[in-house]
Amino acid sequence: MTSPYADPAETDDLGLAVDPDAPVLEVEDLRVEFATDDGPVTAVDGLSFRLHPNETLGIVGESGSGKSVTSMAILGLLPSTARVSGSIRYRGQELVGLKERQLRPLRGNKIAMVFQDALASLNPVHRVGAQIAEAISVHRSDLTGADLDARVVELLDVVGIPDPAARARQYPHEYSGGMRQRAMIAMAIANEPDVLIADEPTTALDVTIQAQVLEVMERIRDRTESSVMIITHDLGVVAGVADRVMVMYAGRTCEVADVESTFYEPAHPYTQGLLGSLPRLDSRSSDRLARIVGNPPSLLALPPGCAFHPRCPHAEVPGRCSDERPELRDLPGGHRVACHRSEEIEWRPQEAEAEGAAVHDVEEVE
Repeated sequence: MTSPYADPAETDDLGLAVDPDAPVLEVEDLRVEFATDDGPVTAVDGLSFRLHPNETLGIVGESGSGKSVTSMAILGLLPSTARVSGSIRYRGQELVGLKERQLRPLRGNKIAMVFQDALASLNPVHRVGAQIAEAISVHRSDLTGADLDARVVELLDVVGIPDPAARARQYPHEYSGGMRQRAMIAMAIANEPDVLIADEPTTALDVTIQAQVLEVMERIRDRTESSVMIITHDLGVVAGVADRVMVMYAGRTCEVADVESTFYEPAHPYTQGLLGSLPRLDSRSSDRLARIVGNPPSLLALPPGCAFHPRCPHAEVPGRCSDERPELRDLPGGHRVACHRSEEIEWRPQEAEAEGAAVHDVEEVE
């Protein structure tokens, strides 16, 4: 099946049409439901987004918001108990409903993933180099022997692992946490995929190693012209690497905007709460971080109306917020938000006090 966006003569090695201006990945009205003993759980509820060529999309939200389930649905890695509906299209080809043998040429080749736990993702009884070589040979039978070994060493060198030839012969337990994550990135980019999905790529790494891993991903995106999806609960991670940010809550999209609008003009109270909880270098030591009260709702029993309204400081209860589910709507500048009161809520850093400090504040417009 070829894409409606491009001339069929312009195709890649899988026969899919290539148009540099069309989205590489399109997700529309994605819904993922799991059957449980307590009833159906809707982990992703009506999610839609597009990923364009050479773009980095940051997907942010608390644990349980549906970020990782979305990535697994894209790759067709969900268990058989999951019911997936909606549309996921790679270069115009529908992926929802494809069989395993049809998805296999895409996985690790055109769409690749850096999984959350590098130690659990690497096989402890095989050398790291052999595992990367396997990821290549599955899709490239023409690369063997010394050429394959050279490609493995080249990939380890690209992601910044010192002495890559020696490291390729080592086992995962001989790598540090940061090196294991780099090895996973090397495996993911081995076939220069069009889409690279990174699920919490900096979890459990110290700040210095986090910065190094993110720098590696940026460098790889520029080198391979891949599109990148970074999934994280940390807005600080996406601040320096993402072009656009999508904020998720309870399986739904709260807000979508370019990275600057997300940080300087957040329109959804949940996004504002996440930003308010970040420490600032220019704040006073006596300033307390903002917090979002309560806990995320159970997906077995979501509250009516806006799922965030029980925790929202601006909710109209009773009223629209507790009665009507807000739909994503357009704001100026390509900004989209699912909030009934977004125009009534202003977010601005307070003017600097006499001491020279500034803090974030959320203020209602009277």
